[in-house]
Amino acid sequence: MRAVFVDANPALQAIAERLAPTAAPRVDIAFGDPDITPDALPAALAGAPIAVIDHTALPTAVARHCAGLAHVVFLGTGARSYMNPEELGALGISVDIIKGYGDSAVAECTIGLLFAAARGFAAMDGAMRAGRWLRQEGTQLGGKTLGLIGFGGIGAEVARLALGLGMQVLAWNRTPRSCDGVRFVDIDTLLAESHAVSMHLLLDDETRGFLSRQRIAALRPGALFVNTARGALVDEAALIEALAAGRIGHAGLDVFDVEPLPADHPFTSLANATLSAHSGFRTPEANERLIAAALAHCERIERGKHPPSST
Repeated sequence: MRAVFVDANPALQAIAERLAPTAAPRVDIAFGDPDITPDALPAALAGAPIAVIDHTALPTAVARHCAGLAHVVFLGTGARSYMNPEELGALGISVDIIKGYGDSAVAECTIGLLFAAARGFAAMDGAMRAGRWLRQEGTQLGGKTLGLIGFGGIGAEVARLALGLGMQVLAWNRTPRSCDGVRFVDIDTLLAESHAVSMHLLLDDETRGFLSRQRIAALRPGALFVNTARGALVDEAALIEALAAGRIGHAGLDVFDVEPLPADHPFTSLANATLSAHSGFRTPEANERLIAAALAHCERIERGKHPPSST
């Protein structure tokens, strides 16, 4: 069976080429251009039944022209930011995501952005590079309360790290959860009591815009905010207004509504926003697990053991 990793960057391609002989021996894997555009996907797939996709959009209108395509293996959990799984399903194309591969990597990124928000490292670094000695008073995280919106694998790992820092941890989740040291509360309590809030929801129709203008207004004054999940979970315009007004003390953001972030985006002019290029999950260790899981999934498809769509 043929699969095409349509947008493989050199690092991921190297891992796939190394692992494929043992992880997916019955799958013939080809590689496309890491900068491929959606309109080029039908030609790149050339009738292949499996598309492995890292970050390229697959509009339903384009998928209609991908003859023979039956399976999309999306490298991550945020497939809905790039395609409509239900519409693709109606075309007979299943969409599957890879979970768990980067929980530790994203959790460490979350804590890193939380420290950056608390201590103003980016502003001091920029000032010193410009010849100014900027001493900025920061916030100690020990003893403060961190609120986690969503408590899957990444949220649980963030909680573990935060508890190790001596923080109090609150959490809200759509389904019941329990975790030693974590107090699960309603969303209003979390927003009101947390000194810092971090997003860890999966993006879907129910969670899109979850942190609304009203909920942003309900945050504790001066709260820190971190998002390593998806930009569309947040009312971005309201977040920008709250940062500009100082109602939110500082935001550490790894994800945005539009990616790559436009050079003239309002976030780039806010001194109290630290920006990261959707790289929270990008570590060698996570990449290895990600590609291994994707190849194993392709092999299961070839062997007729494909599970129901996991989106």
